Amino acid sequence: MANHQSSVKRVRQDAKKRLHNRYYKKSARTSIKNLRDMTDQKEAEAFLPKVFSMIDKLAKNNNIHRNKAANLKSKLTKHVQSLG
Repeated sequence: MANHQSSVKRVRQDAKKRLHNRYYKKSARTSIKNLRDMTDQKEAEAFLPKVFSMIDKLAKNNNIHRNKAANLKSKLTKHVQSLG
């Protein structure tokens, strides 16, 4: 266990940030899954910007790599276009 007051505080902060990051990462994954399960193109096109926003926020905060975000967005766009 940590010996200094600052390192004890850092452990607390890291635990809190970890939970926060896990929540947003998991909700983005769920939204991506829901988008991939959609069969109606109009509905998927309406939902796509919300998913893009989630992915961009994860990439901005370094929760996922920016190239992974770009790949996800590209694949999701192709998927939505193929529904038509």
